[in-house]
Amino acid sequence: MQNYFTFTLIKFRQLLCLGLLSALFVPKVPAADDSTGIEFFEKKIRPILTDNCYKCHSAQSEKVKGGLLLDTHEGLLKGGDNGPAIEPGNPEKSLLIKAIRYADENLQMPPKGKKLPADQIASLEAWVKMGAPDPRVASPASLSKAETIRDKAQNHWAFQPIKRFPPPEVKNKRWAQTGVDNFILQKLEAKHLQPSPRADKRTLIRRAFFDLTGLPPKPEEVTAFLADTSPDAFARVVDHLLASPQYGERWGRHWLDVARYADTKGYVFEEERRYPFSYTYRDYVIRAFNEDLPYDQFITQQIAADLLPLGEDKRPLAALGYMTLGRRFVNNIHDIIDDRIDVVCRGMMGLTVNCARCHDHKFDPIPTKDYYSLYGIFASSEEPQIEPLLGTHGNVKAYQEYLDEHAKREKERKDFIENKQRETATSIRHRSGDYLFAAYESEHRKDQDQLKDQFRKEKIDDGLLQRWKNSLGTWNKTTNAIFAPWFAFAALPTNDFSSKARDLTASFSTNKNSAIPPLLAKAFSVPPTNINEVAARYGSLFVEIDKKWQAAQTNSPPPQSLSDMSEESLRQILYAADSPCNLPVHEFDRFYDIPTGQNMRALQRKVDELDATHPGAPPRAMALVDKASPYNVQVFIRGNSDRRGPEVPRQFLEVVAGKDRKPFTKGSGRLELAQAIANTNNPLTARVFVNRVWMHHFGAPLVATPSDFGLRSEPPTHPELLDYLAARFMDEGWSIKKLHRWIMLSSTYQQTSEDNPAFAKIDPGNQLVWHMNRQRLEFEALRDTLLAVAGKLDLTPGGHSVDITSTPFTTRRTVYGYIDRQNLPNIFRTFDLASPDTTNPRRFFTTVPQQALFLMNSPFVVEQAKTFANRAEFKNAKTDEQRLRLLYQTAFQRDPTRDEVKLAEEFMHSQLKTATPQNTATNWLFGFGSYDLATKHTGEFTKLPYFDGRAFQGGPVLPDPSLGWVVLSGTGGHPGNDLNHDAIRRWIAPRAGKINISGTLGHPASEGNGVRGRIVSSRLGTLGEYTVHHDKKETALEHIEVKPGDIIDFITDNNGDVDSDSFSWAPNIRYAADASSMPGQKMEWSALNDFAEAARATHPELDVWQRYAQVLLLTNELVFVD
Repeated sequence: MQNYFTFTLIKFRQLLCLGLLSALFVPKVPAADDSTGIEFFEKKIRPILTDNCYKCHSAQSEKVKGGLLLDTHEGLLKGGDNGPAIEPGNPEKSLLIKAIRYADENLQMPPKGKKLPADQIASLEAWVKMGAPDPRVASPASLSKAETIRDKAQNHWAFQPIKRFPPPEVKNKRWAQTGVDNFILQKLEAKHLQPSPRADKRTLIRRAFFDLTGLPPKPEEVTAFLADTSPDAFARVVDHLLASPQYGERWGRHWLDVARYADTKGYVFEEERRYPFSYTYRDYVIRAFNEDLPYDQFITQQIAADLLPLGEDKRPLAALGYMTLGRRFVNNIHDIIDDRIDVVCRGMMGLTVNCARCHDHKFDPIPTKDYYSLYGIFASSEEPQIEPLLGTHGNVKAYQEYLDEHAKREKERKDFIENKQRETATSIRHRSGDYLFAAYESEHRKDQDQLKDQFRKEKIDDGLLQRWKNSLGTWNKTTNAIFAPWFAFAALPTNDFSSKARDLTASFSTNKNSAIPPLLAKAFSVPPTNINEVAARYGSLFVEIDKKWQAAQTNSPPPQSLSDMSEESLRQILYAADSPCNLPVHEFDRFYDIPTGQNMRALQRKVDELDATHPGAPPRAMALVDKASPYNVQVFIRGNSDRRGPEVPRQFLEVVAGKDRKPFTKGSGRLELAQAIANTNNPLTARVFVNRVWMHHFGAPLVATPSDFGLRSEPPTHPELLDYLAARFMDEGWSIKKLHRWIMLSSTYQQTSEDNPAFAKIDPGNQLVWHMNRQRLEFEALRDTLLAVAGKLDLTPGGHSVDITSTPFTTRRTVYGYIDRQNLPNIFRTFDLASPDTTNPRRFFTTVPQQALFLMNSPFVVEQAKTFANRAEFKNAKTDEQRLRLLYQTAFQRDPTRDEVKLAEEFMHSQLKTATPQNTATNWLFGFGSYDLATKHTGEFTKLPYFDGRAFQGGPVLPDPSLGWVVLSGTGGHPGNDLNHDAIRRWIAPRAGKINISGTLGHPASEGNGVRGRIVSSRLGTLGEYTVHHDKKETALEHIEVKPGDIIDFITDNNGDVDSDSFSWAPNIRYAADASSMPGQKMEWSALNDFAEAARATHPELDVWQRYAQVLLLTNELVFVD
């Protein structure tokens, strides 16, 4: 189907002649480096190889088996006797993958039935598929020597103290406006190069606006700047932008990439996936940039705000979201702490410390002990059960509605838990006899492994059993009267139990001097046959006493004890503070069955959902606090928490702090860690940050690896400039806004982006910065620009995150968009949003067809094009020339050139010449709804709101958060998740007559249970019903009477099971010829052939000016900044 949003090929060619659509064929930009792959290797692959393969396949092996070495990348590629071990990118052809899968009985690794776990096999498969990235470029023997690494580190540029270099002398003194220029010009002059001329003023103001706010300037702002001839005109523009609230939104988004910000936790089984107050961290970051919070304080607050003297303003507590908003790894605490170590060390200092989780760092002087020193800091911290308030809610009514609903949901949750706790406590008491016998068995049985299996089947809890054993030990020593019979019977030999038991029974039943409670004496009036029966009698007695106590509790007021003292003594066994049955409440969870756990999690989700979505929920911080008892941890051998090595103190990294470092002593050590990072003596922190700021301004960093300043990093292109900026940054109060000014007011920043072929031969990568780099807008800036040009951008700051992908499209800035790290919408991935799973200081731009398709076909872009050409000033324009000028001024802040005016005229003429009247009427509608079993008619029907150019569906992402999987295309579709979301293709009869229906309902998948189709008349009810599974059925009906306006619905549901429900069904409808038929009347309708026309009728085509407006939104000039 030709998409109705696109132009004809001829019209596209007309525009391509002048390059207006060149954004669809944008220049190549650097692809992502392999840092992600290397990180994957270090975290997942190296531990597998080390633990399972190196014994037989490494240089340290006594005998290398099969001639295969797996301890170097070269060894993997070379392989052994059977050939190369891997084929990067193709796991199916890799011998290593074949071996670990045990696919061939003659080729199995590891051997002897020690097959790797499924998750490790999956990791190796994924690694080979991604190209087998592997940093092991030299022999392991040389790389693993810690002393070699330490020697290199002593001279490594990043670990040297920051030096305060004065700006060097240069020949062209007039060109150097700031110290930045001296350092740049010195290197240019050394290579006999010249800086490029100053960019024109229109280019400069656009560059500054996009750099600092991510938005285009308004035409009147450009006009005012062009008219301002004062020498400080550009400086005043920069200051104006730095004072704009939009500055914090732009630069806060850069930091959110570093903070791996998202609104969800990733996969967490059945708990609420959303972070309820993630937005408070995002808003904190934006506010911090706008207020120019000194960077050292900015860092400190994000690690340890809870440990600072904040006074009454608690808003900085939101900064701790930097630590807590990472991925949750199904709540694996070791992975959570690893992520926090990474976001602190790589995010703030450019050190890949988490590579030392399983072994000493292979490239940097970071031993495993240092990793676990930091691990101890974060293991000694925890998230509070109730997030701290950041302030009150401004809307009193909304806040009260929230409180009421929260109280209702919390009561429902607590009532359920309390009921389950009471039921569980009763069950624990009533199983006392079982645990008595289990305690005896665990002491006397020799087959302990078999006994443990028996306990699992009988649901004997290990913890509760141990409590009983401990209590019995105490009662035995103190000669507890209640258990005197038990200990006596337990001491009898099993082979002579019956005869010996008779004598004991006689003694206990007479109960001289009331040595034991009467009820107990009565219980042993008859001799038991074995110890199991003794335990059962105790159990029955405890149940009887507990029921009596429970009944007494209904009295008013309830008694504090049983009136009979002997009965009370038995009750105390069950209820006393030291009773083995008196478990702490937090231990009850392990006694709940699966449905109970699911219900508890569902009720908790309802509470969490309210916090995350209710407009009246007061803002809270996703905080971190110190545990009551901080502790040091032992090194995990090979990263395995079950294998512990030496204990290490909580302290800073030796490579930064030196050998004389002192262990942290204040609580967890987080505040001391923050102070060590945000310290002027730390050689990394300021360097890392100014390098990233430079990168965002120039499109390329001074240090090519902005998240790795370790030994593998390349030296800075301008080391003295890097230190000059870092030193001045710290000396002038860590002010980020001052740093912007030094850079932007330099002649270096204000150069043109024009190429110079002669210079490009000498410095093709522009490392010497002889011209400005042209930069492509990131996704956020592109989307915001489209909204701004259309005049629809909503600049409301802060608050809950909003869905930017669903209709009706929000007009909020993209920084406020909802980020779901588990189900990241395709549009984010298409336009290279930084992965929210890990810290990312730099985005790498790709050029893929989906980007152009989005700009051409996306309903969002089409909506902006329509609005762009419907702005009030455009409508009020009197001539086409004025309209064209307004479009160019709004989009590009300039007038169109003569060639552009000519091209526009040709385009308008060709469009008007070929345009045909558009028939917006259609007999087809596409929606979802239900089928009423009682009436045999269609129940609800609602039009599907979103069309992606191929099909109607709930929204741009499948499954849609609201409507699920329901889809309808020209050939078929997919029903929704339940019977309220059936896929319904609707035909409306234009006139009276009799119709014949034909078609084939198909279900291609072998999985699932198929689909069910129905043909339903609004007047006659159900006409036909068909169920298919991995099959096809004809759906032919004849001589169906219709009247004008009658509806025929083709309804498809999931047949009661949401699994593999895609179907094909494109029915045809034809009127039977009769005397009333008029010549020229349409007689036949085809769901397939009519689909394109029906789609156009549902989503009307753009008019000629709206089309041209969309063309301008597709251009390089809008997408790229000079």
